[in-house]
Amino acid sequence: MRNIAGLGGVGDNVSTPDQLAANQPSSNQPTTTAGGGAGKGTGKPVRSESTAGILFGIGAYGLWGLLPLYFFVLMPASAIEIVANRIVWSLLFCALLITITRAWRVFGAAVKDRSVFGPLALAAVLIAINWLTYTFGVTTGHAVETSLGYFINPLVSVLLGVFVLKEKLRPLQWAAVGIGFVAVGVLTFSYGQLPWIALILAFSFGLYGFVKKRVGPKVDALTSLSVETVVLAPFAAITMVVLGVTGAETLTTLGAGHFWLLVASGVITAVPLLFFGASARRLPMTTIGLLQYFAPVLQFIVALTVFNETMTTARWIGFCVVWLALVLLTIDMLRTTRKNSVLKKKARLAAAQ
Repeated sequence: MRNIAGLGGVGDNVSTPDQLAANQPSSNQPTTTAGGGAGKGTGKPVRSESTAGILFGIGAYGLWGLLPLYFFVLMPASAIEIVANRIVWSLLFCALLITITRAWRVFGAAVKDRSVFGPLALAAVLIAINWLTYTFGVTTGHAVETSLGYFINPLVSVLLGVFVLKEKLRPLQWAAVGIGFVAVGVLTFSYGQLPWIALILAFSFGLYGFVKKRVGPKVDALTSLSVETVVLAPFAAITMVVLGVTGAETLTTLGAGHFWLLVASGVITAVPLLFFGASARRLPMTTIGLLQYFAPVLQFIVALTVFNETMTTARWIGFCVVWLALVLLTIDMLRTTRKNSVLKKKARLAAAQ
């Protein structure tokens, strides 16, 4: 998936969105897009850029949120077959886009640059783990738990900030993390085991976002996705061959409709990632941080209303505890962003005097 990401994939957040906001353009200043800077560079109004960023963000997280419906239609294809097809067809779709945009030179430079290719290869492994776990969860009746993974992903991002970046947490952030641990305990009691699907999703996507954030300034979204799919494509192709030889594949055995639905997985995989990249370039991380909740909310609603998955009282309690942690995290994010905005305005006024 991604949340994401980051976005997302799904998922360019390393720590909480407000902690990264200092590295992002302010929402009331010109932002930089793939085609150049807004404002002076292109003459595009900042407001139109922000609106476009929000629309791209809603598109990305909306598609990710509705992805379980697509996997449901693809059944009885297994999670392994779905992910293998996603990778192979995504590679072909990216190759088409690179050709249209004449970006082969940029792609070649990224592959040759070890400081870019190495992190993206690691990101490819992490997103493959995320995709396999997510698809397995949705296709085996655990769509509610997959949504939980993306609900707790912001808490994982906070932990990464503490243990990897040695950041200091503010009181509300500590409270959110503590409540998050309580929620995992409640859900472990409810499920009778650790919610391992949710935890794998949260940590794999959180680490994916961390890696992507480190290499982000050096490579654009399309090139990044293309390099990741190039790394994974040989393994995906071998998997498809093995499934075909053993008679376990459904790509060519369930009719033309199923065939083209699987082929479309390339577009369905790439488009929200590209949307997210376009959104992240236009919006401050505060806004991206709020939009990221859109996907798990949709996933949760689909799991309950379409898949009719069961929610026991204990699970409802666990989810409510998670949501309480997210409320605290969001309040802290908005409060800090507002404080930073005031400080920046004061600094600009002082510099102008």
